This record gives sequence, structure tokens and C-alpha cells, in this order.
Amino acid sequence: MNVDSTPPGPSPRSSLTALAGRTFDAVPPPALVLLGIVSVQLGSAVAKQLFSEVGSFGTVALRLIFAAVVLMLVWRPSVRMTRRTWTVVLGYGVILGLMNLCFYLALDRLPLGLAVTIEFLGPLAVALAGSRRWLDVVWALLAAAGVVLLMEGGGDLDVVGVLFALAAGAFWGLYIVVGAALGRHTTEGNGLALGMAVAAVVAVPFGVVDAGTALLQPWVLIAGLGVALLSSVLPYTLDLEALRRMPARVFGILMSLEPAMAALIGLVVLQEALHWSQWIAVLCVVVASAGATRGARPDV
Repeated sequence: MNVDSTPPGPSPRSSLTALAGRTFDAVPPPALVLLGIVSVQLGSAVAKQLFSEVGSFGTVALRLIFAAVVLMLVWRPSVRMTRRTWTVVLGYGVILGLMNLCFYLALDRLPLGLAVTIEFLGPLAVALAGSRRWLDVVWALLAAAGVVLLMEGGGDLDVVGVLFALAAGAFWGLYIVVGAALGRHTTEGNGLALGMAVAAVVAVPFGVVDAGTALLQPWVLIAGLGVALLSSVLPYTLDLEALRRMPARVFGILMSLEPAMAALIGLVVLQEALHWSQWIAVLCVVVASAGATRGARPDV
């Protein structure tokens, strides 16, 4: 789940994006998006391995702390902003923190592919919101069919896990709306770095209470840094470079592949085999998301 791709503002490109431009110029933009998706889901797979040691709260705290530190060092954001801008940044950070907490709680109870697929209903709802096209009704029904298949296939799902995934999806939908406002009020990486710091502040108390001194083990810290790089820093860099060179709508369609990639990485890395009906459910959500994104208004 790449939750850190905020629409860029009109600022000059930072050293991070300038370096990305030089490094990735030879890579086609669609490949950059796919690499970002793979990176996010590999990060989630690594994170899941940490749950037995520091729990879901401890893992998300490590991810957000390290991501915030890296982004603050890279962007060196200014804190001289208007009250209105700070309100947007704080709201963005709180939503980002709660979204990650809910997603990791879901991931602790559900296979990676199912957690991401259910969570993806949030962005899909945003894409469909306010639509008056009859075709979008088809996409909504297709997504609903996918949810039904998820619930009925492959045995009983953890109800609490499903609820956490739905909550994460709801926060993801809010994240998209507030992220658009963040892009209008802040420069390219300024809002993201500060918002990530706020998200870390939200998550750290939960992580400390849940995991305590286990968070300070050297190998746990290294793994946490890896999760932050895979799940936040690298995909953000890749997505930003891809958006610079391709239409946002095409980017959105490619991002619709995320549930399928999550299911595949869950199978290969975590040995989380899904029932055939659950694979069809994932496909339903992917197709519905791609269809809704393709037909969305430019400002959605």
C-alpha cells in the first residue's frame, strides 16, 4: 500500500527527485509505478515478519519514525506556514498515522492480499463518489461482488481483521481528499515530510506501550528501517518520478494492480495461499478500480 504519494506542488525539485530523475530516466514510467507497487508490498511482507517480535503497533511505529527521519533529512521542510496550512498538515498526518495503524492491525489478522483488497475499497469509493455515469454503477457492483466472494471463499475470515481493513480503507479515502489539499497548500515534499512526522507522533505511543524495549533491538531497528524504505521512501520517489513523466489518470489505472500484487507477494513471500474464489474477488476489485479510474473526471 503506497500511501505517501501526495500530489506535488509547484516547488523546484529536491535533491531526492533530481537524483531520481537522473537514475530512472532510462526506465519507462509504467515500470517505475510497478516497481513502487512491488516495493510497498514487499515492505508489508517484511513488516508482517516483525509482528511476532514487536507487534503491529511496534512495527508501524518503527516504519513511520524512520520514514519521517529520512524524509525530514531529504526535504528539510520549513515550519514557517500559515495556521490554515498547519491545520491541513496536522490533519494529513493524523489520518496517515491512523490509516497505517488500522492497516497493520488488519494485516496481523488477514492475508496480505485480502487486507489490501478490502482496504482498496476506500480509494475506489472516492473515485466513484459523485459520479452520474451508469458505467460507474457497474464498477461499484463489480467491487461489491468481489467483497461477497472474499467473505464466502476459503473459510471464515477474521471479522475484526476485516473491520480494521475497512477502517484503513476509510482513512485511505480521507487521505486522498486531504492529500489533494496538502498539495495545494504546501510545496512538493514539505507537507509530506511534516505530515509523516505527525503520523509518527500518533503511532509511537501505541508502539512503545505494545512493544517497549523490544523496539530497541538492533535487528528490529534494521528491519524497521527496511520497512520504512520499502514502504514509504522508495515508492514515493518512484511514484513522484513516474507522475512527472506520465498522465495522472494512467498512473491511477496502474495503481489499481496493487491488490493483485499484494496477493502474489503474499503467496510467494509469506506462503499465504488464497482460495480460487478469493483470487477472483481480488480481480474484481482490480478491474473495478481500473475502470473507475479510467472514467474519472480529471479533478477526482
